[in-house]
Amino acid sequence: MLAKLPKQSDPNVLIGFDTADDAGVYQLAPDLALVQTVDFFTPIVDDPYTFGQIAAANALSDVYAMGGRPISALSIVGFPNKAEKLDILEQILQGGHAKMAEANCAVIGGHSLGDEEIKFGYAVTGLVNPQRILANAGARAGDHLLLTKRIGTGIVGTAIKNGRASQAAIAAAVDSMCRLNRAASEIALRFEVHAATDVTGFSLLGHAREMAVASHVSLVIHSPQVQFLPEALDYARAGHLPGGIKRNRDFISGCVGMADSISEEVRHLLYDPQTSGGLLLAVAPDAAAALLAALQEQNIPVQEIGTVCEKTHPLIRVL
Repeated sequence: MLAKLPKQSDPNVLIGFDTADDAGVYQLAPDLALVQTVDFFTPIVDDPYTFGQIAAANALSDVYAMGGRPISALSIVGFPNKAEKLDILEQILQGGHAKMAEANCAVIGGHSLGDEEIKFGYAVTGLVNPQRILANAGARAGDHLLLTKRIGTGIVGTAIKNGRASQAAIAAAVDSMCRLNRAASEIALRFEVHAATDVTGFSLLGHAREMAVASHVSLVIHSPQVQFLPEALDYARAGHLPGGIKRNRDFISGCVGMADSISEEVRHLLYDPQTSGGLLLAVAPDAAAALLAALQEQNIPVQEIGTVCEKTHPLIRVL
């Protein structure tokens, strides 16, 4: 659909929608550009305050994925026109504001509309040096792939909705989703990172595909090195699968080659739609160990999950 829209003609648009990147980038000066993004969704946890925090962290993530620093945000709210439920909205807004304050990002306004289904998120604006953008294009053959969060939020979230998730699993998933990608982004900028993206609703394999397509390369992912949230494998095995898994699998699987030895539950997790997931980084081979160590020093649950190679078929191989 987007391919049918007119091509951008403004030379200040450094990154538009051409490469399915995490955010748009508009240049203001030789050393300054705006990063702009928007994201909102329906509740994925029961607690309104926590939902607000997760929605904020998720919206901020796109700016961090571009190597940017968020500076301002506008809230987006869909909420029922019922006075007795306004305390729930207040808690959602408070949670979002708290996470935005943690990111030093000012909430300067917003827009709301009546909607029987609750929706919440933010449009976020950030700043970035045009010479230091972390785009999803730029991965090079030989690069190592690092992932800065464990995956499985979609499956754990479905287990929560089905009343089957343990308190320990819920706590681990919430902690992961509420954690900002700020530290990971700032550390990545100190090293030779050639490409980056955050892993959200399109799944690990979906965002890996976008990086491969934008960079004109192929990726090799070693599934035993991909870490999952506590109990996510158990919930996948028990069939607590969000609808996004099937949609992602239908769209992406044609360019993915899976080793026969990979179990069905692991396959589900690789296609699992994430909320406020980590950063997928393609880093130069001689910088990978140092970046891995620097991220681990900040208690970031980083994993080295694969490599980049020359473009081949299939586009992504999972071993």
